[in-house]
Amino acid sequence: MKYKKLFAVVPVSFIMLAASMPLTAQTATTPAAKQVVTTASAPPAHGPYSQAIRHGDLLFLSGQMGFDPKSGDFLGSLDIEGQTRQVMENLKAVLAADGMTMDNVLSMTVYLADMGDFARMNKVYGEYFSKAPPARATSGATLLLKDARIEISAIAGK
Repeated sequence: MKYKKLFAVVPVSFIMLAASMPLTAQTATTPAAKQVVTTASAPPAHGPYSQAIRHGDLLFLSGQMGFDPKSGDFLGSLDIEGQTRQVMENLKAVLAADGMTMDNVLSMTVYLADMGDFARMNKVYGEYFSKAPPARATSGATLLLKDARIEISAIAGK
């Protein structure tokens, strides 16, 4: 009952005045436009998704697997090191299409078909970050497309 009395003392005219006040520049924001980023230097999207989406200063990169960007062939015969290297090169190509490098990567998500490949993947992965590596999550995923050993997605920022 205490609360009912408290709210009863706020005049209705005050509530209406507050609700009718225009938003100021401090509280109003205009959403950034969503822009598709694409390049022929990375494998094309194999479905209803984009290679990457820019929103404001952020770039969201779709998961990459060991596809050759020139032939479009999946390089399934490569070991985990080879597939990891191809994935990282594909990600670098998408980043470059938006004027970025691996130094712009803020976060990565790694999916491994076999968590036993972690150390070997991690060694190759580490070659791509000379300073301040991004945040990362790594998960086991037993059913990757084309029986891939690895898939990596990323978020980068300017």
